[in-house]
Amino acid sequence: MAAPTITLRATGTQLSCPEGEKCLLDVLELHEVEVEYQCRSGYCGACRVKLLKGEVAYHQQPLAFINHGEILPCCCMPAMDIELEI
Repeated sequence: MAAPTITLRATGTQLSCPEGEKCLLDVLELHEVEVEYQCRSGYCGACRVKLLKGEVAYHQQPLAFINHGEILPCCCMPAMDIELEI
């Protein structure tokens, strides 16, 4: 199966999601996409973004409250191609 693609809605940019990365936040940083964050463990919620299409899988359940349609890139990875409101 091919690695998931991450599409950024604001620019239409498509990013590859290389194997071996621990979380979506790492992948975004690898591609020099600026995302606000203050932790990497799903607690504070500062990195929350809207997931417009696709699904993610959490390697740990976030401790921060997230609304329906939001994800915390610090503790998840794409389970398929996704589109983010960035």
